Amino acid sequence: MSRVLTAYIAREIAAATALVMVAFLGLFAFFDFVNELDSIGQDGYEAHHALVYVLLLLPGRVYELMPIVVLIASLYALTALAKNSEITVMRASGMSTAHLLRSLGLVGMVFVALTFVFGEYIAPPAERTAQQWRLTATGSTVSQQLRTGLWVKDGARVVNVRTLQPDRTMEGVRVFEFDRDQVLLSLSEAAVGRYDAETKTWRFTDVVQTRFSDERTEVATLERIDWRSELSPEVLSVLMVAPERMSVATLFAYINHLRENRQNADRFEIALWKKIVYPLAVLVMMALAVPFAMGHGRASAVSVKVFVGVMLGVTFHLLNGLFSNLGVIHGWMPAFAALTPSLLFLAAAATMLFVVERR
Repeated sequence: MSRVLTAYIAREIAAATALVMVAFLGLFAFFDFVNELDSIGQDGYEAHHALVYVLLLLPGRVYELMPIVVLIASLYALTALAKNSEITVMRASGMSTAHLLRSLGLVGMVFVALTFVFGEYIAPPAERTAQQWRLTATGSTVSQQLRTGLWVKDGARVVNVRTLQPDRTMEGVRVFEFDRDQVLLSLSEAAVGRYDAETKTWRFTDVVQTRFSDERTEVATLERIDWRSELSPEVLSVLMVAPERMSVATLFAYINHLRENRQNADRFEIALWKKIVYPLAVLVMMALAVPFAMGHGRASAVSVKVFVGVMLGVTFHLLNGLFSNLGVIHGWMPAFAALTPSLLFLAAAATMLFVVERR
């Protein structure tokens, strides 16, 4: 009997989730396309470029929306079951609240896995491809905050890249190499730098290398030099993809790079913890739906519960962003900043479920 009830609940929630997800994706795709209208017709950027760009953003939207969509779908499905007295019949046949939570947990684990797969393997490359597509379509380069280009510290070297192309080819590269006392040893200037994935080295061409010493300064012109560095294209991808949409592996690699160079990595550490915790928020959202579905039975309108679900989902999304920003500003522990919104909603779900059970 328990397997039959679990399968029935899973089918109802899955159908509702698919419906709500399609509706949300259509809505967000429309807004994303509207945001691109101002750029259409400029620098060779046409409507079909904008359409492809918006479609490539959809996997990231799926990842962002999954907990909210599951909450709304669970509220809709469970409230509909309660309105038709099916929840009452299930409870009368011996299904306890703990059993219902276990069934929802089994269903939720599927959505947890889907969220993780989208967040780790589908959304990051799709987001990176979307940004590359847009930059290529407009003939632009990766924008930088400084007029002198991108500055990156890599151990004893400081790298300045005047232009970074969408394919992550460097143009106008300058590499400053220092000794342990921060004395400048050499300056290498290259026209172009390309990454060789097989040897894991950067290959610079048309290089002018200046070496400094106490006695004299030497200048040499080289056709090509190879530079082995931890500064891989994956590390440079942080310039094209927001930390929240990177994969765990990319975030971990960049955090290590920042730590090795004694740079602040708080924003990326919080993003890493959020990536780890975020899929589990699906289970919290499903648990939050249970007291709403069991609270008023047939007397409660399904539309009201769905509206409540939308408001709770928006609140959760806002809290996630708020605690991330506060964590960076105040230097909170990354785990605390990432976990707090989910823990607050879990505490709210447990409290409401306790109140409903006591009635």
